[in-house]
Amino acid sequence: MALSKKRVLVGMSGGVDSSVAAALLKDQGYEVIGITITSVKIDDNCKPDTRETGCCNYQAIMDAMDICTKLGIEHHLIDLSEIFKEKIISNFIDEYMSGRTPNPCTLCNPLIKWGEVLKKADEYDCYYYATGHYANISHDSESDRYYIKAGDDEMKDQSYFLWGLSQSQLSRTLFPLANLVKTETRSIAEQYGITVYNKVDSQEICFVPSDDYKDFLIKNVVNIESNYNHGDILFRGVVIGKHRGYPFYTIGQRKGLGVSHSQPIYVKDIVPETNTIVVDIEEAILSRKFIAKNINLMKYSTLPEEKLFDVKIRYRDKGNKATCRINGNNDLEIEFLEPRKAITPGQSVVVYEGADLVCGAVIESVVSQ
Repeated sequence: MALSKKRVLVGMSGGVDSSVAAALLKDQGYEVIGITITSVKIDDNCKPDTRETGCCNYQAIMDAMDICTKLGIEHHLIDLSEIFKEKIISNFIDEYMSGRTPNPCTLCNPLIKWGEVLKKADEYDCYYYATGHYANISHDSESDRYYIKAGDDEMKDQSYFLWGLSQSQLSRTLFPLANLVKTETRSIAEQYGITVYNKVDSQEICFVPSDDYKDFLIKNVVNIESNYNHGDILFRGVVIGKHRGYPFYTIGQRKGLGVSHSQPIYVKDIVPETNTIVVDIEEAILSRKFIAKNINLMKYSTLPEEKLFDVKIRYRDKGNKATCRINGNNDLEIEFLEPRKAITPGQSVVVYEGADLVCGAVIESVVSQ
């Protein structure tokens, strides 16, 4: 039986963005159902906490429930902690232990926030799934392809994190805040009487409430400090110091190295096999070409060649011109016109054509030139 296109499942985080998304959709005539997912196990030890990052994000859950009550919509709380641990947290740990720097949000979106939640949408007879992301969705009728466009609010645009979504997932997605800026969203929330209209945005990774991934690794990797502490810091083959353990460093890092040099030095390479951190001056961590894997094509079914694209190698990156091609191994090869600093394995690379998201992938390795 076909799912109802008048019913929409809205991901409710307890924040202002998802709350306004639900309110706007209800006003547009949709039958709205709210859903809040938890990434950590909820048990009897969870107590109310006034902090957004309290145990199990308890306050966020309570806020989401209260907002749904205020809006007069149904609300469901879904515990996805086990599958989240299996697919997201384990990858996060494995990546750091491999000397890479992961971006868990770009993995969580297609696998959990869409992959698992759309299964719930099916159960609730909802064709559409909506979130409070600041991004747009376009559809090319000629190619019959859906693709993300950058949101109107440049400061809040979240298109970078959505590169992994499939055509099927995009076809069922609504972004009610696409044409709003954050100040407008807060104003609308206040007009609706939504009490979280002035709530501070959450910036940290959802399962790292302290916003300290090192502390998270210490708590979740047995003997990580004792096993990897006091490894060598190498500068052009010479040991110039000792480090805390290679998983606690990332490419391009300058602060916290504990060594001095006549020029500023940065992490250039991380070698897990020898528990070694390689450092060098800024000029040595500039690169133009790299390989990325796990490519997801969005705007086009094949990547147009002989064309310059705007390429971002991190979220706050403004983007730089580069050529892009898919090689014989189905990997993405990117070459910038000008060298870029600290191209980091494990991070996402996202390719744009203007505001349109062309494709995304995970940075694998820098190509020496």
